[in-house]
Amino acid sequence: MSQFDTTAPYYAAYRPGIPTEAVKLLAQRVAGKEHRALLDLGSGTGQVPLALAGAMTEIDVVEQDAGMLAEADKALAGLPLTVRLHNAPAEAFTPLASYRADLVTVCRAFHWMDQDVVLSRLEDMTAPDATVAVMGDGSLWTARSAWTDALRALIQEYLGKERRAGVGKKYAAHNRPYREILAESAFGQVEEHTIAVEREWSTETVIGYLYSTSFAARPLFGERVDDFERRARALLDEHAAADGGLIEPASFQIVLGRRG
Repeated sequence: MSQFDTTAPYYAAYRPGIPTEAVKLLAQRVAGKEHRALLDLGSGTGQVPLALAGAMTEIDVVEQDAGMLAEADKALAGLPLTVRLHNAPAEAFTPLASYRADLVTVCRAFHWMDQDVVLSRLEDMTAPDATVAVMGDGSLWTARSAWTDALRALIQEYLGKERRAGVGKKYAAHNRPYREILAESAFGQVEEHTIAVEREWSTETVIGYLYSTSFAARPLFGERVDDFERRARALLDEHAAADGGLIEPASFQIVLGRRG
C-alpha cells in the first residue's frame, strides 16, 4: 500500500488550490515563448497543470500513484492543448530524447523524492532557459493555531506522537531548505517568493482534507475511524463557534531555479 492509497478522491475534492499570485508568477516564466511545455512532477490530482493550462501549449503530468493520476485525468480532460499522463515516479520519468520542458513544477511533493536524482535527470529534458519551480505550503499538521493544535493532539491520541506517512511508516522530516538543494544543482540561479494566504475552513472540508493526507488517512485509524471522526467534528465545531470560524494563516513558498 502506498502512502496515498484511498486518499485520491479526498485529495481531488479537499486540497487547497494554487494561489493566483503563484500562477501569475509561473506563467511569466514562459510568457512570450512560442513553445511552452510544462512538466509537472509528483502531480497528484493535477492541480498545477490545471491552473497553468492557459499559459502552456503542452503539458506532461508525472504521478506514480495510479489513483491520483486517474483524478488528474478527469480534471484535465477536454483542455484545448496536448496533455500526456505518465504513471511513473519522478526519478524514473524518461521522455523522448528530443523532449525539452520550458517549466518544471513540483508542488507539495519534493520531500517524497530523491531530490538530487530528479534534478540531475532534469538537465537533459529541459530547455536552456527553463525554470524549475519547487513549491509548498505546509499542512494542517504543521499549522500553528488553537484549532490546528487541538486537532493535531487528537490525531496523536489515536496514532501516536510521531507524524505518520502512510500505513506502517513514519514521516521523515525534511530540514534542508530547498533553495540550498537547487543552488547545488544545474539550476543554481535561485530566487524565492513567499505568498501570504489566509484560508477559511469548515468542519466538513477539514475532515475531507485529513482523509487526503498520508498522516491522517482513514486506514490509519482502523476500526476507530468513526470514533475519531465524531470527536474531530465536535472539536472543530466547538472551535469554529468560539473563534468565529476555522482560519488558517499560511505561507505558500516558491523556490525558482534556472541555469546560470
